[in-house]
Amino acid sequence: MSIRLVIFSALDATLLDHRTYSYRAALPALKKVKKRGIPVVLCTSKTRAETEAVAGRLGLQHPFIVENGGAIFIPEDYFPESIYRSAGLRTFKKDNYRVIQFGTPYRRLRLALKMMARKIARKLIGFGDLGAREIAAVTGLGRKEAELASRREYDEPFFLENSPEFVLVQGPGQQSKRKDKEIKEIEVIHKAQGREITHGQRLGIEGSGERGKLFRNMQKVARSQGLRITAGGRFFHLTGNNDKGRAVRVLKKLYRLNLGKIITIGLGDSENDWPMLRAVDLPVLVARPDGFNLTLPEAGAKLLRTSRSGPEGWAEAVDFLLILHESANRETRNRPTRKTKGGNHG
Repeated sequence: MSIRLVIFSALDATLLDHRTYSYRAALPALKKVKKRGIPVVLCTSKTRAETEAVAGRLGLQHPFIVENGGAIFIPEDYFPESIYRSAGLRTFKKDNYRVIQFGTPYRRLRLALKMMARKIARKLIGFGDLGAREIAAVTGLGRKEAELASRREYDEPFFLENSPEFVLVQGPGQQSKRKDKEIKEIEVIHKAQGREITHGQRLGIEGSGERGKLFRNMQKVARSQGLRITAGGRFFHLTGNNDKGRAVRVLKKLYRLNLGKIITIGLGDSENDWPMLRAVDLPVLVARPDGFNLTLPEAGAKLLRTSRSGPEGWAEAVDFLLILHESANRETRNRPTRKTKGGNHG
């Protein structure tokens, strides 16, 4: 019997282009995956509303993981009822999904972010402080997509003062005072100067300087509340005691109970993808568009790195792994079976 593949994939700067959010370059590889009946599980920091929209455009009807492992949304009849019982999992029904929830409610995260800002005496701006127009400005999303990004349930993206995003919005609450013309000017400036702190700069917060001290203080405050901070492709994320890896391991268990032997592939590009990449059999680190070379802890020799970034890198890795998998399956099928000594005694 052939071993099935299951793909777990981040979205921003992985399956979607970092700047344009286009997935065009990944479409040929995605078509091959669909033709082979391989599930593609989106595993993202995006909201359920955003992820549903992307899955719809990609023609995917598989489970997806949202808001850095805050919850798994599984189409209602995707797995038999007995599979959940065998896995010992508690689910609840919401709309047309079975939901497995891990995250902390968004309201509590918002209160914790405000407390953190007071304790470290710095301005921190979360998506909950911004209107759709300002979310569009700092992310490069269209207005409609930005509105979907504001529908948060388990994860609060935020950024620090003195970041490019902070310069653009000039603090929480100001969106109500801005005129349309001013918002347009923000968007133009944003596109001109780039959207994010590079990973080199972001990793600098772990050093011994002022930024390193600031980050450690934030982490200390978050931990005191039973929360955590991760760094994504563009923003920091304040979450509960959940991550992508925990959700991936639960889905792996469900797929194995349903399909038998599987090999899992994970594709991501940033620090908040590390738990996912550690949880899969074949982790793929998609090249960063800023050229920064990330080191994945505990990955060892099995980590595959792409030479291209974004959806081109995604397609590069998936094409390679499909060829490798099909070759291994052919070898298995062509391997002669051993005959038992003495033959058939009837």
